[in-house]
Amino acid sequence: MAFVITSPCIAELAADCVEVCPVDCIVKGEDQYFIDPEVCIDCGACETACPVEAIYHEEEMLEEDIVFVEKAKSFFNI
Repeated sequence: MAFVITSPCIAELAADCVEVCPVDCIVKGEDQYFIDPEVCIDCGACETACPVEAIYHEEEMLEEDIVFVEKAKSFFNI
């Protein structure tokens, strides 16, 4: 996984990230958006576009947000 969408997305669902993604790797789940790691090209456009700062590179995530890595893996059956 490169970029992961975390808890602020659940309340917002703004979708600004979807609009700027050049490879359409962001998918809406039941309660938040998810980034497909098999399609993502690691460009970072989504991270800068997110109005609630919900997107982090996996290596820069806070410890309490690691659960969102597992949530994304489960969503994509990885």
